[in-house]
Amino acid sequence: MWAPRGAYFVLTGFTFPLRGIYEGLLNMSQVSRGFTLVEILIVVVILGILAAIVVPLMGGATQDASIATASTELNKVRRAVEVFMVSNDNTLPTVVAGDGTWGEIVTPAYLREAPVNNYVGGSNSRVIVIGTGPDTAFQTDHGWVYNSTTGEVWAGGFDGNDEPLPRP
Repeated sequence: MWAPRGAYFVLTGFTFPLRGIYEGLLNMSQVSRGFTLVEILIVVVILGILAAIVVPLMGGATQDASIATASTELNKVRRAVEVFMVSNDNTLPTVVAGDGTWGEIVTPAYLREAPVNNYVGGSNSRVIVIGTGPDTAFQTDHGWVYNSTTGEVWAGGFDGNDEPLPRP
């Protein structure tokens, strides 16, 4: 057992003198209880540097996620149109231009809800236009292009190879 006694350290019957820093550790009134201003500023600067590195990386990840989500939704719509055609003697679904107006394919058998094109984003991400081909430039007017003659579907803001068009 040890116990501090003045400027000496007692350990199971042996007594050792304490010198220098060890004497200060035993005296609790000399122990620092907080951080200095310089230490706090160093921590703030390090956190700022880390934030400056991480925030731009998250911006790129957000765009990648919106592209992946739009591609997934596009594949779901295409499969729903194909399943509808197989189930209805090659009859195309009645899709009209408008906000999420996919007609008969928005049912539990095909699609539970109208798809959202997160790459286009905004209030027009569910809007369907009737057209004959994919977009040629990025736009935010509609989320989907449907060809009512062939049943083909394209995501707004994507080209004919299902690659995202560059944003302006």
